[in-house]
Amino acid sequence: MPIVQDRRSPEERRTHTVIVRGIDRALSGWGEATGGTSIAAWACRPHDRDRVEAWVRNRRDLDRVIVTDRVRVPRGCAHYSLYVVDDDHPARSAA
Repeated sequence: MPIVQDRRSPEERRTHTVIVRGIDRALSGWGEATGGTSIAAWACRPHDRDRVEAWVRNRRDLDRVIVTDRVRVPRGCAHYSLYVVDDDHPARSAA
């Protein structure tokens, strides 16, 4: 059974409905992701989607980046970690 850490509050689950995720090459296969992949994901408001997606795609440690509207744990995932893009997140200042 994969470990899923969704860091959104109940309110953020209603407002941060866009999820941008990728396979974390650095953390896959060890620690909490022993025996599988590690997924790093960011939940954002719809109006921040393009900036967050660009920020995630520019990360060199992530592969297979996708955008979705729900937490989907893919087959083979051992650890799924979902972070919240708040007003101070670096993706919000990305051009």
